[in-house]
Amino acid sequence: MKERAQALFKEAIKKVSEANEELCRPEEDVVSVMVCKKAQRATENFLRGFLLQNNVEPGIEKTLDELYQKCILINPSFSLVDLSSFECRSHHLDSRQCNEVAKVNRCYETVAKLDSFLRDEKVI
Repeated sequence: MKERAQALFKEAIKKVSEANEELCRPEEDVVSVMVCKKAQRATENFLRGFLLQNNVEPGIEKTLDELYQKCILINPSFSLVDLSSFECRSHHLDSRQCNEVAKVNRCYETVAKLDSFLRDEKVI
């Protein structure tokens, strides 16, 4: 499980970096759907990785909320990370996407805070 967790963390960090690179372009050149999907997948990978790191098989949860709630059960401090900017958090990940730069920027900021939280907790 630990190896799978590390692979998910590595992929999540890569997606956060890719989303950031996309957002660093001039606003008219930003492909917001790309930022959206990378932020979604990075968040999913961070949450799944955290569960695996704590010997919890994430199973078939299809929403960020389902994964997030499991993480809070393991570490109540997880509630400090607010996922509310993800309007898609209670929907199947492949069913929603945002097209507005302002919205995807908020999602990017949220996944960056999740990254920081996991680093502060010495998870990654």
